[in-house]
Amino acid sequence: MANSYILGLDLGTTSAKACLFDLQGHLIASVEEMITSHYPQQGLVEQDPKQIEQLAVKAVQATLEQSKIDKTQLIALSFSAAMHSLIALDAQGEPLSPAMIWADGRAASQVDALDNELKQELYAETGTPVHPMTPFTKLLWMKETGYEPYKQAAYFMSIKEYLIYVWSGERVIDYSMASATGMFSPRDLRWHKQALELAGVEEDQLSRIVPPTTVLQAIKPAAAAAMGIRDDLPVVVGAADGQLANLGIGAVLPGEVAVSVGTSGAIRQFTNAVTVSEQQETFCYAFTEDQFIVGGPTNNGGIVLQWLKDLLQDKRGFAQFLADADTVPAGADGLLFLPYINGERAPLWDQRAKGNFYGLSVTHQKPHFIRAVLEGITFNLYQIGSSLQTKQEGTRKIYVNGGLSRSPIWLQMMADVFNAEIYVSENHHGAAWGAAWTGLVALKLVPSFAEIKHNIPMSEPTLPNAERVQIYAELYRNYERLAATVAPLFKSC
Repeated sequence: MANSYILGLDLGTTSAKACLFDLQGHLIASVEEMITSHYPQQGLVEQDPKQIEQLAVKAVQATLEQSKIDKTQLIALSFSAAMHSLIALDAQGEPLSPAMIWADGRAASQVDALDNELKQELYAETGTPVHPMTPFTKLLWMKETGYEPYKQAAYFMSIKEYLIYVWSGERVIDYSMASATGMFSPRDLRWHKQALELAGVEEDQLSRIVPPTTVLQAIKPAAAAAMGIRDDLPVVVGAADGQLANLGIGAVLPGEVAVSVGTSGAIRQFTNAVTVSEQQETFCYAFTEDQFIVGGPTNNGGIVLQWLKDLLQDKRGFAQFLADADTVPAGADGLLFLPYINGERAPLWDQRAKGNFYGLSVTHQKPHFIRAVLEGITFNLYQIGSSLQTKQEGTRKIYVNGGLSRSPIWLQMMADVFNAEIYVSENHHGAAWGAAWTGLVALKLVPSFAEIKHNIPMSEPTLPNAERVQIYAELYRNYERLAATVAPLFKSC
């Protein structure tokens, strides 16, 4: 379809981003509207659902205006969204509560109080570790604390569901977002009865579960007019940003690994079966009826570098800041860093985890700290990747996206630590392109999800350096021993 375009709307925790693509995956226009997070007290992280909806409308409208395309050239809009948000709503769909996002840790005591065997059973059946990030545990907190919006709520939704409901009147949730609640069985694609009973919610308070390729019946004329789209434009439900980031950068076949590092981070791969680990190190979320994604998320990605940059009062741009890391050797002259400054999900699943520098010497200077932090983030990702059982002999491919993927220094570090070829899409909007491609699959304009591999503009790969591969293999063993030694101490913090 010549001169046709598709729009991916990516609802993250820091921004609502609209990306307009041609059908080969080239970015035509993009607008990002920043979302405000509120921290009413320690451990609570909230956002305003109505503000997010307004920002999403503004992002779509501004992107289409920037592109100067005719609205008839836009063939679909499709969603990507961050996982684990939760909003209580009344029967009219009005928010009774703020949106609690994944970083909200208020349910930590509810998680601690659950029997370990029950947590293992829930994890084995839902594929979702029992952790304060999940809507399941947030609902436990609401129930046990007598949270007023919980008692009054007719419905519970994620931010993506809320926008779809406001724009279309339909209460639907795709498989991946349902998986991320911790109340869904990926094996039979249904709500998990025991989890719902524990959370004290009825199935009709949750949305109807649908495939990611579901096309909404209609968009309300007022919403369409505000965005500048046709009110008969196909709008596709889409999926969670993790699945769509893998899709959008081409890591779509079993065994192909994707790493995303923005504020937080994750390492993921698609699989054809539900896969869980005995130690609850990883998640396994559904994407379609027969495709699942297994992986591990970290709380500590770019946010750790921003913390260090602020701490050192470094006013330079990030590229210059990170360039200092290249002035010291691999291993930062013996300085190791555990990056858990924000608590940690995988591989520890311990909100009490703390960051640590080990091996400090009077000879260590600012560049050593920068390199140690960058290496700590990378070692942590490697440790998560190890639990996915994705290690293979020899060099393999890893697809990378997120803010850190723009750093040549980090890309080389990834290649050396993982002993892998590192591939980066040129458009840097993997989740949005994954959402857009899902729209094309939904409209039957492309034959499959896997076909996206032929429609991703890819830069030249970063190759591992054999000498540094060996250095990092030894350094990682030291890192792993340090992490195992320190982990038990978090329980007393």
